[in-house]
Amino acid sequence: MDRGIPGRKCGTIILTAEELNCCRDAVLMQFCANKLDKKDFFGKSDPFLVFYRSNEDGSFTICHKTEVVKNTLNPVWQAFKISVRALCNGDYDRTIKVEVYDWDRDGSHDFIGEFTTSYRELSRGQSQFNVYEVVNPKKKGKKKKYINSGTVTLLSFLVETEVSFLDYIKGGTQINFTVAIDFTASNGNPAQPTSLHYMNPYQLNAYGMALKAVGEIVQDYDSDKMFPALGFGAKLPPDGRISHEFALNGNPQNPYCDGIEGVMEAYYRSLKSVQLYGPTNFAPVINHVARYASSVKDGSQYFVLLIVTDGVISDMAQTKESIVNASKLPMSIIIVGVGPAEFDAMVELDGDDVRVSSRGKYAERDIVQFVPFRDYIDRSGNHILSMARLAKDVLAEIPEQFLSYMRARGIKPSPAPPPYTPPTHVLQTQI
Repeated sequence: MDRGIPGRKCGTIILTAEELNCCRDAVLMQFCANKLDKKDFFGKSDPFLVFYRSNEDGSFTICHKTEVVKNTLNPVWQAFKISVRALCNGDYDRTIKVEVYDWDRDGSHDFIGEFTTSYRELSRGQSQFNVYEVVNPKKKGKKKKYINSGTVTLLSFLVETEVSFLDYIKGGTQINFTVAIDFTASNGNPAQPTSLHYMNPYQLNAYGMALKAVGEIVQDYDSDKMFPALGFGAKLPPDGRISHEFALNGNPQNPYCDGIEGVMEAYYRSLKSVQLYGPTNFAPVINHVARYASSVKDGSQYFVLLIVTDGVISDMAQTKESIVNASKLPMSIIIVGVGPAEFDAMVELDGDDVRVSSRGKYAERDIVQFVPFRDYIDRSGNHILSMARLAKDVLAEIPEQFLSYMRARGIKPSPAPPPYTPPTHVLQTQI
């Protein structure tokens, strides 16, 4: 297809597609090489391997590159994991081509040679069948005495079945969502239309919109649809004490609300009774959920804290420490930012670029996902489309965060219960 400057061809992009096999295995492999050709004038070669999957039309597609091992003709590459779908799309006899290169800084890597194999061959593991001659076709054609450009040997081959997030859900793992709402004064006076908490009788305010949209997305993953709902940063009646983890329904012994509608009702009731105050402390609600998560580490439950906030934060150091501690627990945090503020602090907590750290300790895994709600308010009026995008981004990291906890602890999913079959009634005839 051609796109670009009208009247001028800017190149061609060719798309090829192939139906993916349902194979869910992954393979962990390690290779070494011996007596590879010397390509560098001043030193030995810097070899790396490139793996290609063959396609249905006979073409080849790169599916993996190893790291470069510097200045050796006898490299040992690190073990790597690749899905069987990526390697051969589940076809055990499909050709796998491997090319051997000498790395050059300017990108003009020197070709050393190649060999072909298949998944079935590789699955024999370390044996004489998996020692491959690396052949350079140009050298073979020119030099009569040419034998090969070295050999590559398979050192290990281990198959693992990749389990998915849904395997755990089917096996009975429960996802428990807790909602925490920012009741600090930086959101503005709820009586004023400029406030993010404005009590508008005709339409949802910014918090209401975010709660409803995100809540309806996440509640499908919560088996009992009962959500503990907390507020933070407000003065509570009757004595005006400041609280950073109060129950929205007014019952600290049982802060559960029935579905997202119950959370919305409790939120609006709280707005009428509490006084927005401050400071904006995240750590208490994170630690609140962490206390529950720390008591269930067997994989039977996983906790997700949804914080809805205007993004102003007062206890950054304590929050980072809470996140570092929570990263060891079966727990994730979704932060939804409402309003027009800059969300630099929230992006920092997200940890996608730089892992969150506190007092020299880094979070064991990334457990925070931040989404600015304003990016999903569709000005064209296509509400359904924007909510679908929001759903995707809110939940994007939860399955991998969940799996990273289970993998690190060696927790496998329980087998799914057999499908329900109604009892068969036997008709008895009296004689």
